[in-house]
Formats: sequence, structure tokens, C-alpha cells
Amino acid sequence: MASDATARVEGDALHLAGTLDRAAAVTLWPQLVRQAATLRRLDLHAVERVDSAGVALLAELAARMRGNGGGAIAGTPAGLDELRAAYRLTPDLDFNASSADR
Repeated sequence: MASDATARVEGDALHLAGTLDRAAAVTLWPQLVRQAATLRRLDLHAVERVDSAGVALLAELAARMRGNGGGAIAGTPAGLDELRAAYRLTPDLDFNASSADR
């Protein structure tokens, strides 16, 4: 299945659009891993929905952004809140934070 997801970097911000699903994660990851060292902000306003593979992609990107001293995430696409709750992720998509245990 082809992905309609796109990624665009502006300065230290990554702007994602479309559906973040398994196909998107497979398609976008090679591009995003090369750019991860420069990212500090994640804009999800143009993302229509996410599935569990999309949340895994976002969580990994968020972890790398936190490592860069950033981590701001803007936008809440369909499915994100439910998956964050299911995987006990914090609002900044951290699996390891103590607040994820709540």
C-alpha cells in the first residue's frame, strides 16, 4: 500500500502531513533518520490520523528531538490521544517518563 504522508523540514521543525501508518513509517523513516539531528519541533497539524506504527515513528522522532534539546509537539491528529493512552505515553510521546505510569 502506498503512503500519502509527506515530511517537510523548515529550520528545526518537522512538518508532517497525511496519514501516519505503517506504509508512511516505512517510506518516511530513511529520510527522517538522516535529518533527526537537526530537529527540535514536530508539527502534526496537517496529519489526518495515526495508527500504532505512526505513533512508534512519532515517539522515536520525539525522543531524538528531546536529545537535541527540543521536543515540542504541535497538533493532535485522529487516533493520537487513544494510542498515547493505550501505550502509556506522555503528551510529548515519551515511553520512559515517570508520568507515563499514570
